[in-house]
Amino acid sequence: MSRRWKITVMVVAVVGVVSTPLLWLLDSPDTGQLVGASVQAAVGIAALVWALLQRPPAPAPADLAVATGNAAGTDGGTAHTGVRRPGGAGTGSAKAERTGDATAQGPGSSASTGIDYS
Repeated sequence: MSRRWKITVMVVAVVGVVSTPLLWLLDSPDTGQLVGASVQAAVGIAALVWALLQRPPAPAPADLAVATGNAAGTDGGTAHTGVRRPGGAGTGSAKAERTGDATAQGPGSSASTGIDYS
């Protein structure tokens, strides 16, 4: 649960716990109003406790390539060293350090070092 949603749920829970039950109880409640106020307060408290127990979302995993070796694509092959995310797929950060050489030979071949989004 994001921090914004957590705060929103907590505020709504506190308002729910305090507002209507308080108004009901100030006006000499009958049994039904007392039960309703108790149920509403219990639901608000449960929502507050639930929001407090939620953990923040885990960060997206990072793609990391460090000190990769050489790659060679021949006769129309493809050579990549580093991180490859076809079409920009994936989430999180991508980092490539000290990538090796990439060599491609032949018609229609390609080579890249670092991060490839194609």
